[in-house]
Amino acid sequence: MDDPLNFTDKVVLVTGSSRGIGAEMIKAFGQRGANCVVNYIADPAGQNKTDAETVANELKDPLVIECDVTKPEQVEAMMKQIQDRHGGLDILVNNSGIIRDRTIKKMSMEEFESVVRVNLTGTFNVTQKAAAILRNGGRVVNLSSVSGEMGLFGQANYSSSKAAIIALTKVSAREFARQNITVNAIAPGFIDVGMSKGMPDEVTENFKKQIPLGRLGDVQEIVNAALFLASAMASYITGHVLNVNGGFYMG
Repeated sequence: MDDPLNFTDKVVLVTGSSRGIGAEMIKAFGQRGANCVVNYIADPAGQNKTDAETVANELKDPLVIECDVTKPEQVEAMMKQIQDRHGGLDILVNNSGIIRDRTIKKMSMEEFESVVRVNLTGTFNVTQKAAAILRNGGRVVNLSSVSGEMGLFGQANYSSSKAAIIALTKVSAREFARQNITVNAIAPGFIDVGMSKGMPDEVTENFKKQIPLGRLGDVQEIVNAALFLASAMASYITGHVLNVNGGFYMG
């Protein structure tokens, strides 16, 4: 029987794939035969580029592209590079995101807008520009969050952006369906990598008590959700939000 998680000859772009969940996702697609595109945003210290190259070293003939997802012209240039190299795109994972927690009373307008700009506007930009090169039968997977479903304390900016990604996912699912492209979202809970990793120990322990499965999620559990939604097994699933949170939120 054919392996439904074999992505040989599929072209996959994961935004923000220089580290964290994004890096693990692109590596997983690469291990399953995909042609991988690693994306990072330039930073003054050059750390993101270094991280992206480290990820790329584990992939076969990858395309590594510096692109700020909030800049439409850069996103368009990224899609052109993918088109020139591979002739199109099969799987897009919108993973780029930032977090800047503060209570509403103390949050500056810049702190609110910057998070919405990267998380939501960035997802929109990439989806819009990818539409021109996404092949029929393609897959789009957006990264939302349990925060977007529950509204977590101190995350007016982050929760708002991640809730809006759910709405954007549903609109995209309707509009892209005519090309047989599915669009779904993953809403991770607290995962032992990336943003959750920076939480103080007492905060982590407090959240663990509220999670029915009693632990943080493993990054591989988010990767597995993305592989499933990108695969032929999920061909009749679109506009769906897949909660991967250990039961912390049951919607």
